[in-house]
Amino acid sequence: MKTGTYWAVTTIVVGECAVGGTMDLLRLPPFYPMMIDLGYPSYLATILGVAKVAAAVVLLAPRLPKLKEWAYAGVLINMTGAAASNAADHQYAGMIAPATFAVLALASWAIRPGSRRL
Repeated sequence: MKTGTYWAVTTIVVGECAVGGTMDLLRLPPFYPMMIDLGYPSYLATILGVAKVAAAVVLLAPRLPKLKEWAYAGVLINMTGAAASNAADHQYAGMIAPATFAVLALASWAIRPGSRRL
């Protein structure tokens, strides 16, 4: 049961990283225009896109426990930063998705199997 829950939650997190990262790299809506509206420079989309796609690959790969820790940390920083940026701009509805993905990433990290831990 725990392994199934881990993979269900992790698949959602990895999917968001892969799709969101690709959309960042291609500068597609809705994320890119939202990032620009929040006042971030356009080149940040490339940096975040590469990091998100890399995180997706690392989270799916077997072993690599130290890289997984970094990937989870990056996802949490990205998602909490996105939620905080929306809050700072009084776009409270924009906080919901990144906050949800942050919670899912934290859940995936917390219930990961022993083979995926340091």
